[in-house]
Amino acid sequence: MKKIIVPCDFSEPAIEAFKFAIDLAIKSKGSVLVLKVIDIPIAYEASFAMPSYAFNLGMSKELEDDAKKSFKKLQQKFGRGYKRVKFFVVHGPASMMIRDFIEEKKPDLVVMGTHGASGLQEFFVGSNTEKIVRFSKVPVFAIRKAIPVSKIKNIVFPTSLELNQTDFIKKLMVVQAFFKAKLHILFLNTPFNFVRDNELKDYAKHFEFRNYTLNIRNDRYEPDGIIAFTNEVKADMLAMATHGRKGLSHFVSGSITESVVNHVKCPVWTYTIKSKK
Repeated sequence: MKKIIVPCDFSEPAIEAFKFAIDLAIKSKGSVLVLKVIDIPIAYEASFAMPSYAFNLGMSKELEDDAKKSFKKLQQKFGRGYKRVKFFVVHGPASMMIRDFIEEKKPDLVVMGTHGASGLQEFFVGSNTEKIVRFSKVPVFAIRKAIPVSKIKNIVFPTSLELNQTDFIKKLMVVQAFFKAKLHILFLNTPFNFVRDNELKDYAKHFEFRNYTLNIRNDRYEPDGIIAFTNEVKADMLAMATHGRKGLSHFVSGSITESVVNHVKCPVWTYTIKSKK
């Protein structure tokens, strides 16, 4: 966690993400790159029945200056005097520009604030955080409320017992070691997916987990079961994999990880598992 990107719109969740990222960077002796995305105002002019675009450069400059002032206040209030923090402003659609920035800077981690979502907003639109969780090539921490890094001692890890996720498991173990935390491995029995105790034990033995508990719970819907167990053990953090579904398959099937990110209060660490070609 040496290089951390924090997309920031200066909302309350974004400020919480910044506070959490600073705490992580202090512990890892890393750097924090704060990114503000400004959607460029566009004026439309009809010409030969084709739209032409005139960028309002004056307004864009004003928004950029305001962003720099807001960052300075943010750094003064919550930066804890940490010097390895840089601020960047880019212009364009938020989720696209954040993905481009991640590609360019190649961080170890992205920390994003999330408001959560519900109802039609979640079903049709989702949030920028949800989109980054789905597409990011590096782990993403989704933050509703920052908690001190030193207090992360219990991590819930819901699993599907797949054995072809070695890269994800290795990264998860690094995170567990970083926080010196206990890992609560969770499998949810649903009406269409059932395992016995020995299968979960074999899974833990296969990956040689350390400092962990094994847990099986029953629930009709996996996201509900994950959220209930997280509350039951009073977890400080969730660690989840996502397959980064795209297009129609995402719309129809959804993503358990993205659903949970939208509805839990503790920090959620996610990692997108690469599709096998």
